[in-house]
Amino acid sequence: MGLLRGIWFPAWEALGGREGDLGRKQRRQGGMLSQLKVWLPWSLLLLSFMCGTRAFYVPGVAPINFHQNDPVEIKAVKLTSSRTQLPYEYYSLPFCQPLKITYKAENLGEVLRGDRIVNTPFQVLMNSEKKCEVLCSESNKPVTLSVKESRLVAERITEDYYVHLIADNLPVATRLELYSNRDGDDKKKEKDVQFEHGYRLGFVEMNKIYLHNHLSFILYYHREDLEEDQEHTYRVVRFEVIPQSIRLEDLKVDEKSSCTLPEGAKSSPQEIDPTKENKLYFTYSVHWEESDIKWASRWDTYLTMSDVQIHWFSIINSVVVVFFLSGILSMIIIRTLRKDIANYNKEDDIEDTMEESGWKLVHGDVFRPPQYPMILSSLLGSGIQLFCMILIVIFVAMLGMLSPSSRGALMTTACFLFMFMGVFGGFSAGRLYRTLKGHRWKKGAFCTATLYPGVVFGICFVLNCFIWGKHSSGAREKNGEGEKERERERDIRENEASIGCLQHTLDLGSTVQPGYVP
Repeated sequence: MGLLRGIWFPAWEALGGREGDLGRKQRRQGGMLSQLKVWLPWSLLLLSFMCGTRAFYVPGVAPINFHQNDPVEIKAVKLTSSRTQLPYEYYSLPFCQPLKITYKAENLGEVLRGDRIVNTPFQVLMNSEKKCEVLCSESNKPVTLSVKESRLVAERITEDYYVHLIADNLPVATRLELYSNRDGDDKKKEKDVQFEHGYRLGFVEMNKIYLHNHLSFILYYHREDLEEDQEHTYRVVRFEVIPQSIRLEDLKVDEKSSCTLPEGAKSSPQEIDPTKENKLYFTYSVHWEESDIKWASRWDTYLTMSDVQIHWFSIINSVVVVFFLSGILSMIIIRTLRKDIANYNKEDDIEDTMEESGWKLVHGDVFRPPQYPMILSSLLGSGIQLFCMILIVIFVAMLGMLSPSSRGALMTTACFLFMFMGVFGGFSAGRLYRTLKGHRWKKGAFCTATLYPGVVFGICFVLNCFIWGKHSSGAREKNGEGEKERERERDIRENEASIGCLQHTLDLGSTVQPGYVP
């Protein structure tokens, strides 16, 4: 607007103004030229910035098109349990590792949630079937778990841990088929299909611990309609897994790292004995199915899942207790007030009614300033700050701006909004502190800004120390100590394997007779 006003307005007055004096017109034209010299460089600079802009998209919002046999990367997020509430990263257990481990850059919300997104050795190609493939198999040798690793895996299984994977930013889900009519005939039984996040690490049966060492991936794709000359593109719309436990002796492995799965009735589960070493194979299979679900609706199935992390019984119990205590307190107050009001309404003795009794005795304490007005105003300001933050977060989530595909976006938004809502909290606290006739406003402002965050930080710091001691991914390990420890363990395994091969070679050499020439 300033540019238009500076260019066209003087020109209009110069050409069609009421004053027809030639000198005035020349002066106005000179002013117009001077303003053109001032605004023209800024206009060109603005146009250069407009021409140099580039488009971007939020991860998970724009679809990714795959062609036939394009790689679909399978990544691991974390291990979670509803019993311990301690998340662990994927490679805290002795799973098969790729040649190079790469961690994804995470936002603040993902770090606080304990997500550690990392690549995996699963090789999945778009619309390409795999019947059975062996992971981390060297010369068709099974993976050997040490006593320490076996004990750790058994402990995670008994604690009901789930493994969370993602493919094209879609979390893996386990299909559960429940029958609603159990007593009726098989034909009348209706299947109730439900999904749960991730898959179980293993199960316990008859006091024996079994590990799910085979994963059957079922990926659904939606074929995009294109012209005849163009190649078809595919979009991943669902990611399911069927975990299985298959014993080492029941798997047949060939030289190409392919395997043959046994029939369901003949297979036995893979047991993990925490008191000794265990040998097993990690295998997987891939199956693709076409789906009518479009990319824009692929999250509908995941949003209807029940989250095992939510303790509904504890929440309902707390709500019932609060309502029960509130009802009892309300009844006591109502009975007291009724009794006092009935005494005030008596007109038998006027002198007695003039005396104050009951709840009227506290009328002098209502407007009396509290003993610690600074703490009261600080707590009120923090409450208003939290209320504004929660209100805006709920409103933004209702508008659909916090997509579930953007992991950690909700927690990140809440943290930043709490910081920005300090304006309203500080204003409310200062206003109340001034009303209570407080004079140390600088100390009050500092108390408002540090009281609630300081208490929360102290509690979280203490809890973080315990979580750090458990080597959980909920606490960021200092200087990558967890990664260094895993690298040391990997080097120890490689050295042990090299020493074993060398010892085997020496044993073969010692059995050869002297003077033998091959």
